[in-house]
Amino acid sequence: MNKPSFFRRLVRYYALYTICFVLFLFAVAILEHEGFPRAWIGYVFMFSTIVVYATIGIISRTSDMQEYYVAGRRVPALFNGMATAADWISAASFISLAGGLYLWGFDGLAYIMGWAGGFVLVALLIAPFLRKFGQFTIPDYLAARYTGKYSDNVVRMVAVAATVIVSFTYVVAQIYGVGLITSRFTGVDFSVGIFLGLASILVCSFLGGMRAVTWTQVAQYIILIIAYMIPVVWLSVKHTNIPVPPIAYGSAIEKLGEREKVLIVDPKEEEVRAIYKQRALDLEERLATLPESWENGRAEIQHNLEALKAGNAEMQEIRQTTRELAAYPKDADEAKRRWIEDRATNLEMAKPPTRHTEPFPGDEETSNIKRNNFLALVFCLMMGTAALPHVLGRYYTTPSVQETRNSVFWTLFFVMALYITIPALAVLVKYDIYSSLVGTDFSRLPEWVSYWGGIDRLHPLVSIHDVNRDGIVQLAEISMDVDIVVLATPEIAGLPYVISGLIAAGGLAAALSTADGLLLTISNALSHDIYYKTIDPQASTQKRVTVSKLLLLMVALVAAYAASLKPGDILSLVGAAFSLAASALFPALALGVFWKRANQPGAIAGMIVGFAVCVFYMLRTHPALGGTVDGQWFHIAPISAGIFGVPAGLCAIVVVSLLTPAPDERTEVLLKDLRSP
Repeated sequence: MNKPSFFRRLVRYYALYTICFVLFLFAVAILEHEGFPRAWIGYVFMFSTIVVYATIGIISRTSDMQEYYVAGRRVPALFNGMATAADWISAASFISLAGGLYLWGFDGLAYIMGWAGGFVLVALLIAPFLRKFGQFTIPDYLAARYTGKYSDNVVRMVAVAATVIVSFTYVVAQIYGVGLITSRFTGVDFSVGIFLGLASILVCSFLGGMRAVTWTQVAQYIILIIAYMIPVVWLSVKHTNIPVPPIAYGSAIEKLGEREKVLIVDPKEEEVRAIYKQRALDLEERLATLPESWENGRAEIQHNLEALKAGNAEMQEIRQTTRELAAYPKDADEAKRRWIEDRATNLEMAKPPTRHTEPFPGDEETSNIKRNNFLALVFCLMMGTAALPHVLGRYYTTPSVQETRNSVFWTLFFVMALYITIPALAVLVKYDIYSSLVGTDFSRLPEWVSYWGGIDRLHPLVSIHDVNRDGIVQLAEISMDVDIVVLATPEIAGLPYVISGLIAAGGLAAALSTADGLLLTISNALSHDIYYKTIDPQASTQKRVTVSKLLLLMVALVAAYAASLKPGDILSLVGAAFSLAASALFPALALGVFWKRANQPGAIAGMIVGFAVCVFYMLRTHPALGGTVDGQWFHIAPISAGIFGVPAGLCAIVVVSLLTPAPDERTEVLLKDLRSP
């Protein structure tokens, strides 16, 4: 196939696709103007984009092994960069990152610095050497690099286990994002939304493997970048009259800073914060007098309920008190756990708002802890990026090593196009809420507050309570989840509903593109590295592809079930995946290229020790996994467990490699070939 003509044909196809998508937006906007129901606009966006992805998947269907595993190794650098960026820009980047910056200010920049910086490591340390090696999976490379007295399958099995666990943790977060978006914009139940999105994922990856996933991801990147840019440019013009968000960022920061000064010293805000502080003190007193306080509290609610019934009170009051009794802790142990959490929440709400640009706020000790966590998180995200199997696997698909290097450049370019815009969106939305929502009468709350608050009653994405009962919204009375900021941006800014549908389509594209790549990585590792390389080396190419498709279906269903349990917020799940990838795979990948003495026993020890230390620290410190804050080392949060796992893995490889025989001549020949231009 003539490469220049293939490239020109791709440019023509995707240019036409982009023009059609823009015309589609104008058509839906006209329908909205003519009174088309909002619910139907959500359906139109959701299902039309899913149909487009499914169509690409059907057109790209294949049973050819090279096409299924590595897209025929003929994807041009520009398009591979775009596909990798879509694979990379997950639900965490699209949905949660701006929300993290909104809530945490300067501290949230750790995600942008770590994720963007990680691609520098990919370009310098990993990607070109993987392409030069020229196989299908990351375990393939590690098994070939680390040969020795044990069977090659020992390294392969350990690498597959790490690949599957890392990718599964990551894909659960993406499918959770799919359910969140689909349920919001179609009105279906969250669990149903997950399986609707799953159908789209399977059509692409199941039918065409890497070939279908690649061309779908290019289409998805176009949608997600358009979806992100339109509302942020709109907000930028609204608040600064500058249509370029990164340039408007400075002006928006200045305006937000002035508004923060007012809110920090506002008497009403101080009144609300004092109420939260008092609530925390009350909870502390109740905790000190357990179990008597639990018994007295339960008896008091029961007495109030009986009094209301005896006094023929209004049914609404009786129902509210009945719900209060039902929600009361079942025993003293549960009361202790819940009251400790509530006390921490109230103490947090009692603090004055942190300035958005203030790095590591607090006293000297608190500031040092935050600084250490910031640096630890940047470290874990960079190392994790350079070890994520689904991202590294994309660099097998280019025609040559030089194209791989160019592809990493284009990946970083397309990622940064979004990442330099995210901080601006966080600041613009924050200023909009601080200046428009704060001070609003409770009887005139915008519609989006009740809508988003009602999606998940147990864990509301947004809640506003009149704490001081003055009928006016104060900043301290607003609680927002990180996952709401981007999805609700059009409604917060007062944009037409068509933009809300567009944001949903963009978020869905981000989640689906990453989920496609992750599920394919898991199924390929299981089918190629476990089934073909270990169980049935004589399997035909057709049988290998069929097994991969069946495994893909099974993994997708298990991941969808796990996501339906709502295991945590998207950003924390993704962060855990990065720490796991960094700890288990980065030392073996990096030393495998740059240290000849690294051998098979060292690699096995490094992967196991790094992974074990990371998991141990997460179990020890993460409350959801049974750990406690008291178990932290140097006050490092569990999301940054890789700060301990990576050095442990590196040390294990170095020590064990030096204590055991050096690699054989075949390994030296392989390394010499990998390092040659």
